[in-house]
Amino acid sequence: MKKATIDLTDCKYLMELHERIKAGLHLDDGYGRNMDAFWDEINRNIPYKFITVKGSKTVSKELAGKVEMMREILERNKQDWAHSKHPFDYEFID
Repeated sequence: MKKATIDLTDCKYLMELHERIKAGLHLDDGYGRNMDAFWDEINRNIPYKFITVKGSKTVSKELAGKVEMMREILERNKQDWAHSKHPFDYEFID
């Protein structure tokens, strides 16, 4: 199973959050750097079947809502793939 890690430890700014997503998922420069693009990537394009998100509780207060959106998107993706031959899962480690 291919795994990826997104490290958000001490992330302070929105573009920094998306740069860390881009790095953790090994996305190319075409990544849109918004939550719609994040959904598109994890639901359609990436080969990873397990994503670990580290440091989500250490982000700035301004990013807390975006981290919650990430969690919701990952959960939705998990539910969408639950009954397929290629299930997806994730974890948050803080």
